[in-house]
Amino acid sequence: MKTYQEDPVVQKNRWWILVSVAMFTFMSTLDSSIVNIALPTISNDLAVPMNKAEWVVSIYLMVVCACLLLFGKVGDSFGKIKVYRIGTVIFTLGSLLCGFNHSLAMLLFGRVIQGIGASMTMATNTGITTEVFPMSERGRALGAIGAFVSLGSIAGPGIGGLILAHFSWSYIFWINVPVGILTILIGEKFLPNDITMSKKKIDWLGFVTFAITIMSFFGSVFIGQEVGYLQIAPISLLIIAVVFFAAFIQVEKKKADPLLVFSILKNKMFTMSLITALLIFSANFFVNVVMPFYLQNARGLTASYAGLLMMVFPFLMVIGSPLSGYLTDQVGPQKLVLIGLAMLSVTQLMYIFMDQTSPIWYYVLATAIMGMGNALFQSPNNTIVMSSVEKENLGVAGSMNSFARNLGMVIGIALSTTILYSGMSASYGQRVTTYVASRPDIFIFGMRVTFIASLVICIIALLLSFSRFRKKAVDETVY
Repeated sequence: MKTYQEDPVVQKNRWWILVSVAMFTFMSTLDSSIVNIALPTISNDLAVPMNKAEWVVSIYLMVVCACLLLFGKVGDSFGKIKVYRIGTVIFTLGSLLCGFNHSLAMLLFGRVIQGIGASMTMATNTGITTEVFPMSERGRALGAIGAFVSLGSIAGPGIGGLILAHFSWSYIFWINVPVGILTILIGEKFLPNDITMSKKKIDWLGFVTFAITIMSFFGSVFIGQEVGYLQIAPISLLIIAVVFFAAFIQVEKKKADPLLVFSILKNKMFTMSLITALLIFSANFFVNVVMPFYLQNARGLTASYAGLLMMVFPFLMVIGSPLSGYLTDQVGPQKLVLIGLAMLSVTQLMYIFMDQTSPIWYYVLATAIMGMGNALFQSPNNTIVMSSVEKENLGVAGSMNSFARNLGMVIGIALSTTILYSGMSASYGQRVTTYVASRPDIFIFGMRVTFIASLVICIIALLLSFSRFRKKAVDETVY
């Protein structure tokens, strides 16, 4: 068989293949956000300061982003399904190791293992889905992947809160083990053997320069959050990142088979779709950072009630994503992307006008609109990304799509916390780095400034998308 779409056995099992890929997509993305709510508990149990405990979150994101391009290329060269299968085993093993709460070093080691496995699955999941599903069903399939990505990235605090209410923090990681084993078994039964392999050499020098770039850049961001961005450590790391990024570009230009095929970025529809995804995931994490403070501190709600309210978003994603995927297959992706981005912009505007006396139904309505807007955006945008490249570059395209999402998460976390605390400091008249007890007005001011910034990000994404679709329509008319 030349393609999976010509293989009757693969087509018979295609929805089981999607179940395997979607389940692991959810778990690997969930682990980017679920740990945040457990950091105070981890800090106390391991007797380490909070700023050191925060590296449990940071190191995972750093490893994932550093390895995504490598495993996307390895998948294109030696088989995406092979890389995906190995990644599921490594991630599950890393999850097991993370739960043994002996020391911070052991936990960070487990997170590195998790990150390597997660990057292998993230780099290949959309490529596998694109190859397996025919164009008539691709929107629905990629919509499911997009839904589980968004669910995992924003459902972390709610699910983590529910687990911590009944179990120790180890179970935040151990919950992955039985689910991972089940997913591995489903994959072993239904995933086919690889048929698309370029057998090209891996650009290891490109990987090293790119990995140093990412680790230095993220290190600059995360250390800057702790000590201030104008200190010598974050500035030095940022300079290292810039130097190695320049080296990476030079290395890639000279390689016959580079890690990143720069010609793929000349495809404006592909590149603009990645930028839009990065912007929207950044805006999503503005909400992820701010809302636990708003619901628990400013509103005085219990952690379980706040977690329940934050589940409105993933609930609407579950409802909206199949609809979005179906509509993508029926009417095309462009209108849905614009509608979804418009709804996300409306949500940020609604959040700006919230305060500690706003009715709960107002928050629920705004969050429901956000969930549906994300559902309408993710599926068609993923379809545009993965359908705009040649089959031999699906692994690289999928890894770049995942990289854009993870980079968006990091930027969202760093930018939202910086803006939030800067706004609170301006209102309070002195430096603020946490919630000020008995002064919800200070937090509300900072929250509004933060959501004004996220509104600007959503509007930029909307204008970029309108511009790229309009230009494409004009070009097609001229042609």
